[in-house]
Amino acid sequence: MKGNSISIKPLNDSGKFWLQKALQLMQIQEYGKGSVRSYLQELTLLFKHYNDLKVEDLRQAHIEKYLIFIKENHKVGRAKCRSVAQSCSFFFKKVMPSNYIVPSNLYPKKQFILPNIMTEMEVEKLFKAPLNLKERCVVGLLYRCGLRISEVCNLKIQDIDSCNSRIKVIQGKGGKDRSTLLPQTLLEQLRAFYIVENRPKEYFFTSPQTRKQLHVRSLQVVVNGAMQKAGFQSGRFTAHTLRHSFATHLLNQGNNIHVIKTLLGHSKLETTMIYLHLQHHTQLGIVSPLEKLNDVTTAN
Repeated sequence: MKGNSISIKPLNDSGKFWLQKALQLMQIQEYGKGSVRSYLQELTLLFKHYNDLKVEDLRQAHIEKYLIFIKENHKVGRAKCRSVAQSCSFFFKKVMPSNYIVPSNLYPKKQFILPNIMTEMEVEKLFKAPLNLKERCVVGLLYRCGLRISEVCNLKIQDIDSCNSRIKVIQGKGGKDRSTLLPQTLLEQLRAFYIVENRPKEYFFTSPQTRKQLHVRSLQVVVNGAMQKAGFQSGRFTAHTLRHSFATHLLNQGNNIHVIKTLLGHSKLETTMIYLHLQHHTQLGIVSPLEKLNDVTTAN
């Protein structure tokens, strides 16, 4: 909600003090960059909205009114409201412990939404498109290895274990390390790209001008360009679509869901199980029970 009536308000001294305390705690406990950015952003907007009050004086009623305000005036969705509730829960539990703890009823109900995936034929169409070497490497890491776009961005030369045909994902989402697949064809493409890019020293994908690590947005542009070359409508498939497709297609091939969970870096099996709903063979060959009963009756 940058540039709106909330963000232009000044922070009072209490807000500045407690934001600094929140940052310090997250740095000490080594929160991920995404969590730090999200929590500080949501808390900043909340404290600015109530800049006539000290943070110490905020109560449940204030947060409830704030959620209603951003819903009605800024038309925010479920994800934004959940982000606000999570940030407040973190703050009032860990930074400024108080009798007020964000109750569960401030969290919007979580929707069950199946992720968008590509069919095997669509994936084949993508990789048969006239992609340049960089595009092949990026979409290859997303689909062939199941990496997140942020993990591709953070990929270092030392993380590529060519001897064991695997990629080491260091401090992925949730601060977890893991290993995932590295197909031989992709390894050869990565080697070729490494030479073309004049052998970068640390991060695999770097800016030609600064030689620094590319931003996630830059790699998203690469993915969008690859999708357009393959003839897909703009915005239809994203970087995360490729990761979802990787998991679903592995299940279609009969691979163990526990192994897929490990490759994806999921903490809970329930997260991986969503791909069971997307499998082709789970719905093929299944007949409605009434149709089966009718067939038996007809035969008799």
